[in-house]
Amino acid sequence: MKAGQFGKVAVLMGGASAEREISLLSGKAVLAALQERRVEAFAFDPAATPIWRLAELGVARVFNILHGGAGENGTIQGALDLMGIPYTGSGVLASALAMDKLRSKWLWQAVGLPTPRGLRVCDADEGPAVIAALGLPLIVKPVREGSSIGVSKVTRREAFAAAFAQAAGPAGQHEVMAEEFIAGTELTAAVLGERVLPLVRIEPPAAGYDYENKYFTDAVRYHCPAGLESAKEAEIGRAVKEAFDALGCRGWGRADLILREDGRFFLLEMNTNPGMTGHSLVPMAAKAAGLDFAELVMQVLAEARCG
Repeated sequence: MKAGQFGKVAVLMGGASAEREISLLSGKAVLAALQERRVEAFAFDPAATPIWRLAELGVARVFNILHGGAGENGTIQGALDLMGIPYTGSGVLASALAMDKLRSKWLWQAVGLPTPRGLRVCDADEGPAVIAALGLPLIVKPVREGSSIGVSKVTRREAFAAAFAQAAGPAGQHEVMAEEFIAGTELTAAVLGERVLPLVRIEPPAAGYDYENKYFTDAVRYHCPAGLESAKEAEIGRAVKEAFDALGCRGWGRADLILREDGRFFLLEMNTNPGMTGHSLVPMAAKAAGLDFAELVMQVLAEARCG
């Protein structure tokens, strides 16, 4: 790939979501990689500058590395479609579906893909009914947030109300869901174009794989290759690609899964703008597949398109 074929590239980073800090870290890494490959790239923060300015700036394509909120739920994608500017990652509908953990779950269930049972929760008073349906422990989380923000594991009935409040946010602005807890090994599977990259096995500390441990400590251990039998890894890879395609995703993405001791696995969610920080998992999987960080970035950029 020649740098000149891409024209002027805006790297969308930052934004106004709860994941702004991580997006800035990802964006700086992506921008440095593009500039290393002599792509004419610059940083663009839609929280500081209106998105329509991209058209005025003569941008030929966008590398969208916004995490959460408008950058990942189809809103920015729709604006870029209207301006006719090709962008990385999934389009409007796939972005909206993947960002919505509950509705993506319903879609996967409809096509027969394995995913934990989940319910929409409208009020903390629904706790007894939710616990009766899903059992304990269970997971309570916002429907449309990422990076483990607002996620709680509920092991006691008395803790449900506090978990609901944390997921709903200070003003109760977030839709909330509950999901059955599946004990097992945490895995991620990155998709790049038509390929599923080597799986990453996550070994979290006792405190869990929370926001702080994901991005700002070295307490989590990662294993890539994941150490699974080749047949099981291939089976998981096929399911991940089917889940990616069922949502209508394109370009790249990352699925999070749980693998039980009995060999059954369950899809948790699909990320359409995965992290690209020093602790991120897609670069780790790409490295195991023989791609350095800059080549990964260039391949993602090459897939940019509208619609």
